[in-house]
Amino acid sequence: MKVNGKHYRTIWMENTSVFMIEQNLLPFEFKIFRSDNYHDTAEAIKNMTVRGAGAIGAAGGFAMAQAFIQYATNKIEVEKAKKEIESTRPTAQNLFYAIDKVYKAGRVSVQDAVHEAQRIADEDSESSRAIGEFGNTLIRDGFRIETHCNAGWLAFVDYGTALSPVYAAQRAGKNIFVYVDETRPRSQGARLTAWELKNENVPHAIIPDNAGAYYMSQGKVDMMIVGADRIALNGDAANKIGTLEKAIIAKEYNIPFYVAAPFSTIAFETRTGNEIPIEQRSEEEVLYQTGTTKEGKIEKILVCSPGSSAMNPAFDVTPARYITGIITEKGIYTPDKIRTLKTS
Repeated sequence: MKVNGKHYRTIWMENTSVFMIEQNLLPFEFKIFRSDNYHDTAEAIKNMTVRGAGAIGAAGGFAMAQAFIQYATNKIEVEKAKKEIESTRPTAQNLFYAIDKVYKAGRVSVQDAVHEAQRIADEDSESSRAIGEFGNTLIRDGFRIETHCNAGWLAFVDYGTALSPVYAAQRAGKNIFVYVDETRPRSQGARLTAWELKNENVPHAIIPDNAGAYYMSQGKVDMMIVGADRIALNGDAANKIGTLEKAIIAKEYNIPFYVAAPFSTIAFETRTGNEIPIEQRSEEEVLYQTGTTKEGKIEKILVCSPGSSAMNPAFDVTPARYITGIITEKGIYTPDKIRTLKTS
């Protein structure tokens, strides 16, 4: 991605330190966070300094590599670090994919762990680029596309998944428009997706989460593309909370509903969506919102009834029957064909 004319990846590693775009400050402030040890990288995953399926995976891989750098052959400490990193975001399949691969490489040597973590980050970027090319074939000139949450550059090492086809379509000269679901409670759509689209000069508008059905019923949405944090063997897909209801509505109005995700997001050991663990996050994310004053000061304020409690599931699962197709770096598949990728 380019910010102020300079190319950035969402996350990268230099020597023993991991650098990442501080997503909690966007879109009000652009800042790079530096982590010098695995514990701080793990905390950055947990508090969503870095977020999004592929970016979480890359962060998990880099954190695992940092653990090997810190502890080398101390197996007990490395195992403790592995468990700590795994506990940060339990729904995110890419996290476990990366940790497992780097852990196996690290048992050979520390250098192998670092190389494997970098390979995973590069793989994520290239997969996202390929997803954009395949997804672009689905987008016609004049299409109006709705998306939920953020599955763009910021959610991956680069390019993104749900937004990668949008960027590819724009580069191809297609006239497109994007409806950006605000995506409560953390407003990743309103804050992050909109920021990305603005940077890329893609025509778009932020809409309330509960406005999607209205625009679909008016015939103003031609397709939906969303990301995924874990895809089960049968094609059920876990994504940011609120995705399920959009898929149901899209089905009602015969609007194609696509999930864009790399091979690394598919959990072949997870048979159906019923087996996907759903992360429960702090109620503060629902009760409070962070914004900026006219003077540019970032503040956190209570936006709900004082004294009320809240529930905050981070994800829901969309059954395969609501999904038109899954866009991967290997091509576009109907949900029932995802199991065939296991041997490809």
